[in-house]
Amino acid sequence: MKKILLVLFLVAAVQVSFAQERHAFQEGEWFKFKMSYSGFLKAGNATLEVKEFKLNGKEVFHVVGKGWTTGAIRWFFRVKDRYESYFDKQTGMPYKFIRQIDEGGHTKDIEIDFDHEASIAHVNDKKEKNKASFSIEENVQDMVSAFYYLRNNYKTSSIQEGEVVSLNMFFDEENYNFKLKFLGREDLDTPFGVIKTLKFRPYVMAGRVFKEKESLTLWVSADDNKIPLRIQADLAVGSLRADLEAFKGLKHSFKVQF
Repeated sequence: MKKILLVLFLVAAVQVSFAQERHAFQEGEWFKFKMSYSGFLKAGNATLEVKEFKLNGKEVFHVVGKGWTTGAIRWFFRVKDRYESYFDKQTGMPYKFIRQIDEGGHTKDIEIDFDHEASIAHVNDKKEKNKASFSIEENVQDMVSAFYYLRNNYKTSSIQEGEVVSLNMFFDEENYNFKLKFLGREDLDTPFGVIKTLKFRPYVMAGRVFKEKESLTLWVSADDNKIPLRIQADLAVGSLRADLEAFKGLKHSFKVQF
């Protein structure tokens, strides 16, 4: 359960092209995901919402992501996560990232301020009452801003099957290179109808959060919205899934085949 919640806020962006396409999202966009085991046992919900905000005089998008367990699952493994990102409305570069999680008693309360001119991330670990600064890579993203950067900047019209793209990301207290492989195009059966999608394979940090044998797959709508429709982690037994079940505030029309 906690792995799918993490992936929802970790799905990455790419820096192949910096020529900005039409904005894929706007203030008021809201997604709700249903979490399940093997596609039938409901385990929880997650939401993503886009707001506008002014941070230190800068016009930013403020995205809030929440995830929580529901029903019988929460009695033996409770998850209550909150992720926030404040990123520039024009460049998509993050200024502030907040991670507050409670996953079966494992808790974190971290706030990160990005200074891109100095190439430094100031990390405030509120739980441990510790502050530290770390060097960051060029064009770095946090795990939430990355997804929105992808939607605005990644040109999917010319992508080729097997293409692998990457992004510099800063998570907790370290830099790492996140990679995403394009698997092809697929018609996906969803609660809204059959949708044309782009299928990706995110390469995660095996051994830290995911096991080598776990295979992650992401389906994104092949339209101007580029919204996440399904994320699946294939496990040794069964699978863990997040499916989009409700949305509002899309900037572009949502194309359904039938």
